Amino acid sequence: MEPQPISDELSPRELIGRETVYEGRIWNVVHDTVQLSDDGSRIERDYIVHPGAVSILALDERERVLLVNQYRHPVGMRLWELPAGLLDVAGEPPLEGAKRELWEEADRTAESWAVLTDVFLSPGSSSEALRIFLARDVNLATEGQRHERTDEEAEIITRWVPLDEAVAAVLDGRIHNPSAVVGLLAAFAARASNYSTLRPADSAFDAHPGLRGA
Repeated sequence: MEPQPISDELSPRELIGRETVYEGRIWNVVHDTVQLSDDGSRIERDYIVHPGAVSILALDERERVLLVNQYRHPVGMRLWELPAGLLDVAGEPPLEGAKRELWEEADRTAESWAVLTDVFLSPGSSSEALRIFLARDVNLATEGQRHERTDEEAEIITRWVPLDEAVAAVLDGRIHNPSAVVGLLAAFAARASNYSTLRPADSAFDAHPGLRGA
């Protein structure tokens, strides 16, 4: 008998108690007490409750990927990244959030969308779930339709980079942003099937704790 394909799965546990120990501008930190097993074992964990995020790997007809470069204060570096942003607009579907972020960060729109992959960025300490989209048939917004960026985003620069070159930068340790690393490697792998095995852009995002069953 063939083994079932590997897949992460939901594993509900009884929540005994929850306390918010820090309230931040974007996310909170909670302290949970959880019934781990039926024999009475309990655990206590502190972690970040995160709204989730989307990231966009925009690819042109020459197999170049659109990268953005911006300053990230916690690490004190300018990083090459994929356009990305929080799912912090109430009721906004992930695909619409991705379209908004591509426009806000890179002044682009796209005609063709698919789900590249879903990932937890730090599941031991955060509930953040990230969906990475593949966007194709990309267009530059006219000057009068572009988003006015502020703060760190005002310093964003963009560059089209061949996918192979970007993947080489990941493997050489020159690109560090996790969504860029995952997205670039996923796109490199998906290219072998001409991206035909990717999920539709509006596929359920059940990995996201706040969107399960939506």
